[in-house]
Amino acid sequence: EQAGRKLEIRNSALVELQHVLKLKHVPVRIEGYDISNIQGISATGSMVVFTDGHADKNEYRKFRIRTVVGSDDTGMLKEVLTRRWRHPEWPYPDLILVDGGKGQLSAASAALKKHRLTIPVAALTKNERHRGDHLFTTTLPGLMPLKRLPEAARNLILRIDDEAHRFAISYHRHLHGRALLIGRRD
Repeated sequence: EQAGRKLEIRNSALVELQHVLKLKHVPVRIEGYDISNIQGISATGSMVVFTDGHADKNEYRKFRIRTVVGSDDTGMLKEVLTRRWRHPEWPYPDLILVDGGKGQLSAASAALKKHRLTIPVAALTKNERHRGDHLFTTTLPGLMPLKRLPEAARNLILRIDDEAHRFAISYHRHLHGRALLIGRRD
């Protein structure tokens, strides 16, 4: 009975997302992306996958930033997404969620356009200037306060964003720790 209730909540969150973001169909596979770096050092990107509303950790991917120098989060995101699309063997998502604002939304859209893909993108910005969390999307004009989303959809978006952030920071700390150890040996 408990498992059935959890499935119902997940399904309602996905249906709510479809309606609120004006998606063509219920988003079964959602990919979340985040970038982690300290002034461009040991920069990493993460891709987390939620299938049917729950984390699918076997599908997670991590990326070491290779081509972007300095603190350029949008350039790093564009690199990560460009590299992701070079893997057609990985199933394509129904929705992409990126951490950031308009710049990250534009970077994600540019990476998709380069590969001739049309996948809806939402960018979650945590911005005090706008009094709270907001979404920029490729499916809606302007920005949408996250608090306007139905609770189940809002919680799912926040869970995906938190998981992408956690995964990116974890990999960043791993690489940064290795760099410090290697530096001490020299």
